[in-house]
Amino acid sequence: MPKSIALPGTVVVITGAARGIGYATAGAFIAAGARVFIGDLDAELAKNAADELGCAGAGLDVRSRESIAEFLAGVASPLQVLVNNAGIMPAGRFVDESDAVTDAIVDVNLNGVLRMTKLVLPGMLERGSGHVVNVASYLGEVPAAGLATYCATKHAVIGFSEALRDEVAGTGVTITAVLPSAVRTDLVSGVKLGGMLPTVDPEDIAEAIVGTCRNRTAIIAVPAWMRSYEAAAALLPDITLGAIRGRLTRQRVLRSLDTTARAGYEERVRRGTH
Repeated sequence: MPKSIALPGTVVVITGAARGIGYATAGAFIAAGARVFIGDLDAELAKNAADELGCAGAGLDVRSRESIAEFLAGVASPLQVLVNNAGIMPAGRFVDESDAVTDAIVDVNLNGVLRMTKLVLPGMLERGSGHVVNVASYLGEVPAAGLATYCATKHAVIGFSEALRDEVAGTGVTITAVLPSAVRTDLVSGVKLGGMLPTVDPEDIAEAIVGTCRNRTAIIAVPAWMRSYEAAAALLPDITLGAIRGRLTRQRVLRSLDTTARAGYEERVRRGTH
C-alpha cells in the first residue's frame, strides 16, 4: 500500500465544489494545508466560493473534454489528489424522465468521472504517485425507486473505481470510492430525511475524503456501518428486503417528495442540461 499523503503544500483538484460536499471538502483540505483548486459548472459561483475559501476556482464542465483540459491547464503541478465530486440527482419516475435529463445524469455523474480521471491519471502514473477519490453514493449499492438513472451511474462509478484500482495497483497511484448516505445538501431538497434513512452533513463526507489520503483504502462508506447492508441484503428474503428499501427510499422519493421545496434544484438541473 502506498504511503500516506502529506497534505501541506499538496495540489488538490475538486470538481463540483462551489457548494455542498465539494465546498466542505475544499475547506477541509485547505485546513490541512493543501493547495486547492475548485471547479464548478457555474463559473461565477466557483470564483466566489474560491474567494470565500481562500483558494483558486474556475468554471468547469465535466461533460466537456475541452473544458476539463482548459481547467487543468490552470492548475499547479504536480497534481497529487483528484476528487471527482460533481454530480446531479433529478428525482421522479424513470418513464417520465426526458432523454435530455437521462443523458445529463450519465454525462455528469459517470462520464465526467471517466473524463477527469483519464486526463489526470497519465501524469500521476508517470510520477509514480497520486490519489483519485470518486464520490459515489450508497445508492450505488441500495436501489432507490425514483432515482433509477442516478443509482445506475453511482453503481457504475463504484465498479469503475474498484476496477481501476486493480489496474493501477503497484504504481503508487490509488483509487478510492466514497459512498455517502443521504447528505444535507441541495441534492436531497424536498426529500423527507431521518427515520431509517441515515443522514449526514457535508463536513462528514469531507472528513472521510481527506482521511482517504492517509489510509488510501478502496471503499469508504459514510456512515461506516452502512456497509452492513450488503451482507444483510444477501441473506434477507426479497419481501423483507423490499420492505426495507421502501422505508429507506421508495416512500420518500415516489410518494412523499416535496416538489415545491425541490423546484429550485430541479430547475437548476434543467438549465444545465441545455
